[in-house]
Amino acid sequence: MSTIIKAKHQRLVLIVFALVALIGAGLLAAYALKNQAAYFYLPSELAAKPPEAGRAVRLGGMVEKGSIKTMPDGVTINFFVKDDKARVPVRFSGITPDLFVEGSGVVAEGRMEGTTFVADNLLAKHDEKYVPREMKDMTSQQAKAVIAETK
Repeated sequence: MSTIIKAKHQRLVLIVFALVALIGAGLLAAYALKNQAAYFYLPSELAAKPPEAGRAVRLGGMVEKGSIKTMPDGVTINFFVKDDKARVPVRFSGITPDLFVEGSGVVAEGRMEGTTFVADNLLAKHDEKYVPREMKDMTSQQAKAVIAETK
């Protein structure tokens, strides 16, 4: 009878140990990813409560019309990202996405330096009416046929 109790006791200890290890691994992963997470801000949120300098964040909004200015080096651009309450100056050096134009949506990944958001990466957004170039002149029936072929 003592061997039966010992076997049950061993299984219970192993289950408890496995649960503790699993919870510990999850907490360790969450702690490690906490510093790598890039929080998403709207311009009004960034203006009201800016993150600490150097922290990786994402800024999302609309590119203000008439605000894109190319610097003399030909690679750096300055522009404003806005929402209905605020606007934030942004500086980016690099090649911009094809969809990046004034009045379009953008998500900029980077950090605050003073009052300017310095972007390391730009992600241009299209509106909900987006249609691929290849499907622009198709009727809805033709578009449905093409989509059905890809499934």
